[in-house]
Amino acid sequence: MTLNIILLGPPGAGKGTQASRLEDEHGMVQLSTGDMLRAAVKAGTPIGVQAKAVMDAGELVSDEIVSGLIGERLDQLGGDVSVIFDGYPRTAAQADALDEILDVRGRKLDHVIELLVEEDALVDRITGRFSCATCGAGYHDRYKLPKVADTCDQCGGHDFKRRPDDNEETVRTRMAEYRAKTAPILPIYEARGIVTHVDGMADIDVVNDAIELILNSATAP
Repeated sequence: MTLNIILLGPPGAGKGTQASRLEDEHGMVQLSTGDMLRAAVKAGTPIGVQAKAVMDAGELVSDEIVSGLIGERLDQLGGDVSVIFDGYPRTAAQADALDEILDVRGRKLDHVIELLVEEDALVDRITGRFSCATCGAGYHDRYKLPKVADTCDQCGGHDFKRRPDDNEETVRTRMAEYRAKTAPILPIYEARGIVTHVDGMADIDVVNDAIELILNSATAP
């Protein structure tokens, strides 16, 4: 059974981590608008060329371009591949556009899964994270330090880096933006009875198990 699901949650809620596990365990494909946009621009697809012109002009990519990008990617995948929408839709207008994108391709939205997070805990999670500059392995000041100080567990590298936007002010701004712009689309999907809330602050495996139960309920006879 082909599934189409949306993962919702503010930056740092763990959407990317859970999407990666779903890809590995179920062969689903994560549709991240940022990644798709960069890939389309690099490949020079019709939508990519259009998006590049907009970005080169210093303007924001329109909903129309993003919708075209998603439709282009779904057509490339074919109708029998399950997908995870990450970072889209963000607004009510995009939610309407996604309905149309799926409908014309014989697809329907099966589940909207929101990863719930506590703001102060999320600030702690994000501001403490850092990664190996060589291989990208992730660490945290409080929860996951390298086994040997200043030495990457994975590659043995000694250089580490932090994202410049992993600071408290940015995290709280993103949370406010999520509540203001994205959270209001939830009533649209709650009215259809397809929203499930999962504790995004739980252990990664616990979150994964909760999502598995949701998917299993969707595929049960």
